[in-house]
Amino acid sequence: MTDVTSTPATDFIAKTIAEHPVVVFMKGVPDQPRCGFSSVVVQILDHLGVEFVGVDVLQDDDLRQGIKAFTDWPTIPQLYVKGEFLGGSDIVREMFQSGELKTLFTEQGLIAA
Repeated sequence: MTDVTSTPATDFIAKTIAEHPVVVFMKGVPDQPRCGFSSVVVQILDHLGVEFVGVDVLQDDDLRQGIKAFTDWPTIPQLYVKGEFLGGSDIVREMFQSGELKTLFTEQGLIAA
């Protein structure tokens, strides 16, 4: 995480990440993703049986820009696991395909082995 100026959006991001073990900042909501990349991440998490919170960045431009500044990562979706930024859809898909993502969630106690 980079040093970002505290704003209502970045404060909300930090609070959400702190309060929930798995968070996806995405376009749309888990039941209705509004971009293919967000849909891929939701499908992978659902497939693994991971409980997660989806935050729709399209609801607020400050939030959409804030999450990019928060991680210094230019794209959405963004996946956080226990407060740590994991990556976007390409990284999540690669980790899923290699088995690394399931191992991570199992080690973190977020899914059963």
